[in-house]
Amino acid sequence: MKEWTREERYRVLKSPEEIRDLYERVKLSPYRQSYHVQPITGLSSDPNGFALHKGLWHLCYQWCPWGAVHGLKYWYHVTSPDLLHWTNQGIGLAPDRDYDNKGAHSGSAISVGEELYFYYTGNHRDENWVRTPWTCAAVLEPDGKLRKLPEPLFGPRDDHSEHQRDPKVVWNEEKKTYYIFIGAQTLDKRGCVLVYASKEPLKGWRFAGELKVPGYESFGGMWECPYITRISGKDLLIFSPQYTTLPGRGNSTNHNVYLLGRMDYDSLTFTPEGDYHFLDYGFDFYAAQGAANLGDPDKAVLIGWIGLPDNHYPTEEEDWEGSMSLPRELRVVNGRLRQTPISGVEALRWAEKPDDGILPDACELEIKVPEGDFDLRLFAKADGSGGLTLRYDAAARRCTLDRRGMRKRFNQQVFEVLELPLEEGLKKLRVFVDHSSTEFFFNDGEATFTTHSYPEEDEHYLTHSPAELKLWALKRSVTDEFVV
Repeated sequence: MKEWTREERYRVLKSPEEIRDLYERVKLSPYRQSYHVQPITGLSSDPNGFALHKGLWHLCYQWCPWGAVHGLKYWYHVTSPDLLHWTNQGIGLAPDRDYDNKGAHSGSAISVGEELYFYYTGNHRDENWVRTPWTCAAVLEPDGKLRKLPEPLFGPRDDHSEHQRDPKVVWNEEKKTYYIFIGAQTLDKRGCVLVYASKEPLKGWRFAGELKVPGYESFGGMWECPYITRISGKDLLIFSPQYTTLPGRGNSTNHNVYLLGRMDYDSLTFTPEGDYHFLDYGFDFYAAQGAANLGDPDKAVLIGWIGLPDNHYPTEEEDWEGSMSLPRELRVVNGRLRQTPISGVEALRWAEKPDDGILPDACELEIKVPEGDFDLRLFAKADGSGGLTLRYDAAARRCTLDRRGMRKRFNQQVFEVLELPLEEGLKKLRVFVDHSSTEFFFNDGEATFTTHSYPEEDEHYLTHSPAELKLWALKRSVTDEFVV
């Protein structure tokens, strides 16, 4: 694995031609995705600026162009008419100002009338590498480019650590006020959220206070990527606690969790109704962000990064890594969050395949599981051995997913086996396979499990216990064009 110097990681991209040869090499990888957003080169990480504006979906993601390494971050911009077919638009935000000289870090977007506003963290470092995080904004121009405001909206607070980032902007109709939620860390290294308020989207921002979440005052060492929304009369708070291990998550110190409860904007208090839940039980899911301007009080649309900070993946050797998850619809059913694949995903089906043990590179599986124990093995060898295995224990109502059987093993020190509980028992299973990712949806969204998977040429077989299984090969729906 290459050892990157700071100079290499924080090199400024001055011309598309600097990475054209890299792109030509990367696009030949057998692990390039067919229907998931992915970087043209280098690293993609957190989804940013996810919003519906004038009938078009906008999505950006963190991008380091030089290789699969966290260094100088850009926002790369893609658009879609339907959340299925994505087109590369090129760089959305570049770190080209003093206040973001070492990266345009994560943030969000909101559509207001004719305008689409973007909010991000400007990562400034001085000559001693001391960080100052600025909260910054940009506006979508008629030509599709993002124009930055000349100055940041506001700077960091000195009563918290330097970890203040990932502004999520929301509009509260009752208060007629915009709020920005920022992931932060206290001086004694506890995770929290800072809240700012304004009557206007691009000026007048004031510090409103620290979000109070009773029972979670000492939960993790930093809360990244906060997201809050209201679904069917329930408030939903999603965040990514770092620097802590949680039960059932192996040695990982990066997580994505959610709370359902009630948000009081007068007291800035989110009162949970029950314990936290993992947003996704898989090996590789992080920094999820919900779309703004959906306009539906009974659902939200969310997308996440298939990857984890500090983890490493086989395509790093090819100088690229990461993709976005399949977009998900979120609903609240019987007091629990349900996550299902985006509506209309069936349009990607181009051919139903027989259940003959062959697993296509890009496909969807629908399985009706009979009562009792159940086994599923993806990416097996011809003799049925190896692969990514799912075993369901009916007595315990628990699934175990194990990727140790695949030839390309990675992040072994973090986890290779994880469990997933199912209150209702396993009845239905929907699986989406792409060239380097696999996403499981259990029982119409009761739980989800996302993992990177890198099958080799002889690992394209499927075995399972007796069950009713349907399998479709899926069409390509993302462009892989060289647009910078």
